[in-house]
Amino acid sequence: MPLPYILVLYYSRYGATAQMANLMARGINSVTGIDAMVRTVPPVSPITEVATPPVPETGAPYVTLHELKDCAGLALGSPTRFGNMAAPLKHFIDSTSGLWLTGDLSGKPAAVFSSTASLHGGQETTLISMMLPLLHQGMIMMGIPYTEQALLTTKTGGTPYGASHLAGSDSKLPISEEEKTLCMALGKRLANIAIKLAG
Repeated sequence: MPLPYILVLYYSRYGATAQMANLMARGINSVTGIDAMVRTVPPVSPITEVATPPVPETGAPYVTLHELKDCAGLALGSPTRFGNMAAPLKHFIDSTSGLWLTGDLSGKPAAVFSSTASLHGGQETTLISMMLPLLHQGMIMMGIPYTEQALLTTKTGGTPYGASHLAGSDSKLPISEEEKTLCMALGKRLANIAIKLAG
């Protein structure tokens, strides 16, 4: 019988959020009895274009509603767009009303993570914007407690609302050691809670 999994779902334009997703997955996979499934969403465009291929050329596969429905928990990640989640991720979330009607995500744990260009570029509002539809779905939100020492020492990203990264105006700043620690800690916490909730 396959192990239950935490779905690590993200959108990434320049790669920082994808790196964070992989760190979240490492934290999840450090817990025995549960796996991480890393997935992304296709970009959206304001103009009509040729349909996106069903499988991206590089990186994680595109998510399906079935994978979201069957997850034991969810880690949701997005770069900041004016203090909000990016449109491709919001587009996918807006397609989940069927899961809302059936309550398939209700009672499952969730966490969020984000990357921004500037230190005060909306990390916390982006994290909160991702929480709102998950709360409507009945998911149990979790953040990072201050028992994680890196939350007290970070000079870049990291909040009690979720993991975050300061990417810089050119999106080239590496993920700091504290940011890595907090991503993995949040992934591990999410996995442990998912196992406890599953009984």
